[in-house]
Amino acid sequence: MIQPDYRVLLDEEIWAYMDRSDSFYPPDAVSLTIDQQRAVYNRMCAAFHQPHPDGVRTWDVAFGGVPCRVYEADTSAITVVYYHGGGFVVGGLDSHDDVCAEICAATGYRVISVDYALAPEVVFPGCFNDAWAAFQAIAAAYDGGIVLAGDSAGGNLAAAVAHTARASFQGRIAGQVLIYPGLGGDRSKGSYITHANAPQLTVADMEFYQQVRSGGAPPMDDPRYAPLHDTDFTALPPTVILTVACDPLSSDGEAYAAAINGAGGQAHWHEAAGLVHGCLRARVMSRKAAAFFDQVTAAIGAVGAGQWPAISTG
Repeated sequence: MIQPDYRVLLDEEIWAYMDRSDSFYPPDAVSLTIDQQRAVYNRMCAAFHQPHPDGVRTWDVAFGGVPCRVYEADTSAITVVYYHGGGFVVGGLDSHDDVCAEICAATGYRVISVDYALAPEVVFPGCFNDAWAAFQAIAAAYDGGIVLAGDSAGGNLAAAVAHTARASFQGRIAGQVLIYPGLGGDRSKGSYITHANAPQLTVADMEFYQQVRSGGAPPMDDPRYAPLHDTDFTALPPTVILTVACDPLSSDGEAYAAAINGAGGQAHWHEAAGLVHGCLRARVMSRKAAAFFDQVTAAIGAVGAGQWPAISTG
């Protein structure tokens, strides 16, 4: 197969972002120890961190025994439960702090970021158990609708929670917005092949994260681990999946939307051209990434308000 020419597919702004990102978190970061990976990732996140928008208040509190951070700009009937990315190995409350603050400011919704335990200190289902425990406690603490959201590994957790919550939380989840999520798609086709060696995330990187997360062989047919492995896609909330073209995970968004729509639900998948995995952080350096983030906040705002379709791609 002819390899994509990323010098053509990605513009100068994205290359500048990647160069800066790589100066902190190198492309071969998975070869480092876990502690080293976390250190360089945290330094990268701190370098890109943006000030909170005016009027956003934050405080840290535990829900279901899981550390969380609450963001509020005003009284809101909607709560966004946000799960951060990082391959289930890196990241935390600080890594996506500015992203959550900006979602809060853009939508007016309460946002609660969940600091689930990471691998290898816990292995599956440890990360999911924290995500689920925090969700249940948040749902008990606040009335009104809930929007599940997350990027990359966090998108996986958001979807896994949505599948688990169908029976006991029917009607409470207004929707889910998944940002370049890893959902356990077919690695023999699509973006897994075309973009196996994409900048910022490769299939080899994903194999590393999977080994650490599972503690060995990944479980089979467990939607808590891989939502696309579920056999039932009915009764899921309205779902928006936003992926980027230069990313091996993009096909997961297409497959997940097709599964939900095929089961009679509402799902919309949009793939943004000219962007790479992890590009939420690029929003301060790239006009394309800024527009992508605007789509994320617009989708969260729309599903929280019960609007469908929840995204415009025009």
